Amino acid sequence: MTSTFHAVHQIARPHGLPTAADFAFVEEPLPAVAPGTALVENILLSVDPYMREAMDAEWELNTPLEGRSLGRVVESRDPALAVGDLVFHRAGWRTHALVSTAEGARALPRHEGVPLSAWLGLLGGTGLSAYVGLAKVARLRAGETVFVSAAAGGVGSAVGQLARLMGAGRVVGSAGSAAKVRHLVDDLGFDAAFDYHDGPVAGQLATAAPDGIDVYFDNVGGDHLEGAIAAMRPHGRIAWCGAVAQYNSTEPPPAPRNLYDVVEKSIRLEGFLVRNNRHLQGEWEDFLVPHIRAGRVVQDETVVDGFEGIVEAFRGMLQGRNTGKMLVRVTP
Repeated sequence: MTSTFHAVHQIARPHGLPTAADFAFVEEPLPAVAPGTALVENILLSVDPYMREAMDAEWELNTPLEGRSLGRVVESRDPALAVGDLVFHRAGWRTHALVSTAEGARALPRHEGVPLSAWLGLLGGTGLSAYVGLAKVARLRAGETVFVSAAAGGVGSAVGQLARLMGAGRVVGSAGSAAKVRHLVDDLGFDAAFDYHDGPVAGQLATAAPDGIDVYFDNVGGDHLEGAIAAMRPHGRIAWCGAVAQYNSTEPPPAPRNLYDVVEKSIRLEGFLVRNNRHLQGEWEDFLVPHIRAGRVVQDETVVDGFEGIVEAFRGMLQGRNTGKMLVRVTP
């Protein structure tokens, strides 16, 4: 086994979209495996929108970055992790990691017919975000109309498919290109979708959902939130998950000009963080695994091969160059 590993450090705070100069690839000696820990060789790494906000202040400079990861145990002194186990952990942006179950690492169950990458996508924080937002925050009911922004991204594509499984009457999505719009309708089962570059969101949403919407799953903020409020029926619900439109902005985003309609229409708007809902992971797995096995959901993902591609994969995800979940495959 190699005696060193490779990692990516953040070395500067970005201004706007991160550049390659904000990161550094470093080589370091493999850490010693102390009692209660295990050494994992990473297989798949996730890059996600929340990481952009963490770069501004949360992440410490000149250290390996954090992120959802899957790896295989190559050495262990943690009694709950055996050599060969496939493990979910959060020591990402590196080829090898020292993990422990005491700090949240867990051996993955083996489900026949469930691909490994699903544990970073549909069965990971991406899918759990969709489940929390639709089932627990918006409390979607059968027959209702759902609108989701950034619908061709990891969370958005999961939201659209979950809404269909939960019995939504109509599912509408926005995306950033004509190809993504076709993908939503032809491959993921959306009833309608539109390219937000083609005109004001409010007008396109009114055409796609002429009778209004009951639930909005917000991944964007800005004009999408304003358009959703305009289209929402009385007593609608908004589950606010993200605001990717402003993560790279150097100017404060304007508030929706129709925000008072939240009062006029008795709309409930609630933000949420998936990290505060990890206790629902088992419930989500119990619900979704049978649907994955039966082929009722699509594992929508874009995979970049090679650890050296992680920075550009991250930048590409922030610019919408992915379809579905963006992953980096470190080893086969």
